[in-house]
Amino acid sequence: MTQGGAARRTVLGAAVLAAGTGITGLTAGPASAAGDAQGGGHGDGSHRDLPYPTVIGHRGASGYRPEHTIGSYQLALDLGADVVEQDLVPTKDGRLVCRHENEIGGTTDVAEHPEFASRRTTKSVDGVSVTGWFTEDFTLAELKTLRAKERIPAVRQRNTLYDGQWAVPTFEEVLRWADQEGRRRGRRVWLHVETKHPSYFRTLGLGLEEPLAKLLRRYGRDGRGAAVFLQSFEPSSIQRLSRLVSAPRVVLLSAAGTRPWDFELAKDPRTVADLVKPEGLKWIAGFAQGIGPTMDLILPRDADGRLGAPTTLVKDAHARGLLLHPYTARNENSFLPAEYRKGTDPAAYGDALAAFRTYFEQGIDGIFTDNPDTGLLAAEAFRPGRRPVNR
Repeated sequence: MTQGGAARRTVLGAAVLAAGTGITGLTAGPASAAGDAQGGGHGDGSHRDLPYPTVIGHRGASGYRPEHTIGSYQLALDLGADVVEQDLVPTKDGRLVCRHENEIGGTTDVAEHPEFASRRTTKSVDGVSVTGWFTEDFTLAELKTLRAKERIPAVRQRNTLYDGQWAVPTFEEVLRWADQEGRRRGRRVWLHVETKHPSYFRTLGLGLEEPLAKLLRRYGRDGRGAAVFLQSFEPSSIQRLSRLVSAPRVVLLSAAGTRPWDFELAKDPRTVADLVKPEGLKWIAGFAQGIGPTMDLILPRDADGRLGAPTTLVKDAHARGLLLHPYTARNENSFLPAEYRKGTDPAAYGDALAAFRTYFEQGIDGIFTDNPDTGLLAAEAFRPGRRPVNR
């Protein structure tokens, strides 16, 4: 989708109006049978029918709006994202809500609520000491008194204009929103849903997979052709989901030297470096349809932050039938490889289009991006039908 100059401003202006409506007027229950065919995930198309390469709105359009809000999700769709991502954490009363982390001091105005001051605490989450306020210490009713805000205001000061505009959405609200948007647009709205810290929450009696599967079944997104990807950094969470629903699943992979937290708990000695080897990929292919590696596993960076020679991960994963949705492409200098930065301001935009094109040249099937419009413009050279030689 080409969006330059005035055209892009027109789209953004329309998106602001649409996003500003929040979730008013959403239906209270699952979609009808007719609605499911358009927006709820009962169609015959699979993830293989998505545009290639697929552009995934990372936490919505989080380069332009506070992440994981209806406003961010709406803008991602209005900018043309093929898929919109949600991260899930539970409340004290077991409701699934959309936050990147269970610590919400940086993404809501909870610190401004004196009634919750005593809830500030320090916890160990996946072996890391974290201080703040945590969703598992709030009921949904309490959480709904908070308002979302920009997570990285030093980099995205303009996004702070939208602080306080939206509440923290439940995943069920997002499912209703997606079904409504699917009916309005005449096509299914794809979601990419991550279980966050699943082992940690299971020890608290707040397992994520079962309530997630229940919601997916209720809204017709549990089948093999469902318009949803399920993802997690913990392979055991994906294995558990594979026994509950048939929707396509993706194992997320962090830096090569790290170990998934469920591996740590199980004393499994394998690291991500082992999982990206042919034998590790073969194991993943036994219960998942794809991987979501950090881009560094495909294009490593040297000590100066410049891109090095590509690894064989794309070729090796494709050889085992796995798609690749690496993360995360962004416009700002602070996130770009050194050769694509412009000037010294970390918050300024670099040559993001060139960086995106370099990523797509590797043969990846899709990409997570905070800036879906940038990703779509860069993807045009690879659509339709153009395939890299290693495919």
